[in-house]
Amino acid sequence: MNKKEFLTQLRQGLAGLPQAELEERLLFYSEMIEDRIEEGCSEEDAVAAVGSAEEIIAQIVAEIPLATLVKEKIKPKKRMSGWVIALLVLGSPLWLSLLLAAVSVVFAVYISLWSVILSLWASFAAVAVSGLGILAGGIYFIGINPIITGLILIGAGLACIGVSILLFFGCKLATKGLIWLTKLPIRIIKNAIVRKGKAV
Repeated sequence: MNKKEFLTQLRQGLAGLPQAELEERLLFYSEMIEDRIEEGCSEEDAVAAVGSAEEIIAQIVAEIPLATLVKEKIKPKKRMSGWVIALLVLGSPLWLSLLLAAVSVVFAVYISLWSVILSLWASFAAVAVSGLGILAGGIYFIGINPIITGLILIGAGLACIGVSILLFFGCKLATKGLIWLTKLPIRIIKNAIVRKGKAV
């Protein structure tokens, strides 16, 4: 792929960005390719060294705040007429209450999911502390008779610590998954705005 094809692909993939931002990104990658060509690379090698256009587009979309994209796209193209404003005002008890209900449901689901994660971490902490306590008790009972009680407690303490290690990795994985799930709607919205910028 040559420089022109690469920049065209970037321009098409980032069509929904604000114009100034788009031009700045294109200029940055154009200069990067030119620098590599000046260092002695062929044009195709210079483009390949920059990376694939799809990866660059995904990275740029991830970096740009959603508010910037929405602000650019929500600029009204023309003034609203009086009857549209009147309908919005008269219908506000209905659409505003529905909007608040939808936001409340989304917020409740979000809080519920994070409550589950918090409960998992609390379980991990409880099992780990219990394991350490039981292990300490087992070491104490080794010094007094019967020794078998101490050995049983040490075994139980080690088992709890082993379970807590497994719980730690499970909690960590669940937390990462929920963070990814939390960011997913924002990524979908940003991709929809950027990739179909001219259609929005």
